Amino acid sequence: MTTTPPYLTGHYTPVADEISATDLTVEGSLPPELTGRLLRNGHNPKPGVTPTHWFKGSGMVHGIRLRDGRAEWYRNRWVHTPALEGAPYMTERGPDLTASTAGTHVIEHAGRLLALCEANLPFELTPDLDTVGAYDFDGKLRGAMTAHPKEDPVTGELHFFGSSPFPPFLNHYVADAKGSITHSAEVPGATASLKHDFAITRRHVVFIEGNVTFDPTEHSGIPYSWSDHQPSRIGVMPRGEGGARHTRWFSIEPGNMLHVSNAYEDGEGRIVLEGPTVDREAFQLSWNWWVGAPGRGSEPNTRSYTRRWVIDLSAGTVDEQIIDDLAVEFPTLNEDYLGAENRYQYAISFPDEKGFGGYGIVKYDRTTGARRIHQVGDARLPSEAVFVPAAGATGEDDGYLLSVVSDLKQDASQLLVLDASGLDRIATVHLPRRVTAGIHGSWTPDSELDGSAS
Repeated sequence: MTTTPPYLTGHYTPVADEISATDLTVEGSLPPELTGRLLRNGHNPKPGVTPTHWFKGSGMVHGIRLRDGRAEWYRNRWVHTPALEGAPYMTERGPDLTASTAGTHVIEHAGRLLALCEANLPFELTPDLDTVGAYDFDGKLRGAMTAHPKEDPVTGELHFFGSSPFPPFLNHYVADAKGSITHSAEVPGATASLKHDFAITRRHVVFIEGNVTFDPTEHSGIPYSWSDHQPSRIGVMPRGEGGARHTRWFSIEPGNMLHVSNAYEDGEGRIVLEGPTVDREAFQLSWNWWVGAPGRGSEPNTRSYTRRWVIDLSAGTVDEQIIDDLAVEFPTLNEDYLGAENRYQYAISFPDEKGFGGYGIVKYDRTTGARRIHQVGDARLPSEAVFVPAAGATGEDDGYLLSVVSDLKQDASQLLVLDASGLDRIATVHLPRRVTAGIHGSWTPDSELDGSAS
């Protein structure tokens, strides 16, 4: 008997088609400054296709257009890459960087919407989510691009990297606020370790290498696995021309981190880095879910706890500790504070490997240590909570959290709008279908997109 993989069931059951709907029902009151698009990407294979790994499913972007207190439309579109039609990644000439799932993240930079997958080139989308095609920054990007670029809120620059299991293992890029690549450099000392996310501070770029590394014997289609022989390290590179040659690598405790919460220089010049991490057993629980193997947790992210590293560049030391005992993933923040010291962080809480504990949207106060959770309810799964500043915001948490909630009991989804300061519900937008649980997304104000009147 063939068992359906867990990543094609429950909240993760793919939708079978592309639809559009207008004039969505709103409960409560949408703040008028929410004028733009909430975009959310995730893996959604076509009907009849069963990928060998969750991450191998074709990307589908869901969009919700808000304007002047109304929810104007919902639409979902596959990212129409060669891989959607079955084109292989590996060819006789080597990797086809356009054969992408494009299913990890979707961002806007310099007026372009880009669907991202870390093994490939970005794919540009129209404001209505139709696929334009692969985007290589006018020929200046010749390798893969991370799904987690960082836009500096001060300079408007987009920092990103490309990693590979083969040399050169790591390249760093900077695109200016107009979208042109102005800097690229190979980062010395990197290895074949999986590098999914990274961080920037005001003065540094911070890379993370964990115990998950390239493994050609892994046949799920994602050739990585845990290795006790792969050292865990943090790489610190000064920003600016020539910074790469001054990169320093610092050993840390074994583990793996997929997503960074934030990083910054503190008052003593030390680099503080935070993010959820897993140990060997917790990684294997998640991996078994991702590939549909026995011995897995009830959900894809379990036993992932927030860790803090304090890197003293002068002393050459790293202090690290787990700072919270709640299993969380998908950390977010007010991105005006990206790379600077922030007080508030947000995340999604998950059940543990036995299914205990519920899903919720979590707010952390890093100053007081307080933790608040907005429980979303039984059989309901929230997506990554995206922060949007309020009009005329004066405080760091003066704004809104936007999350798409999958409701299995109602076979429906809603866009949940919370007050970021107290996690109270402000509005609910009812969507025309249950949206497949996905991975990452972003808010794009109309002011950032040309031709966004539709």
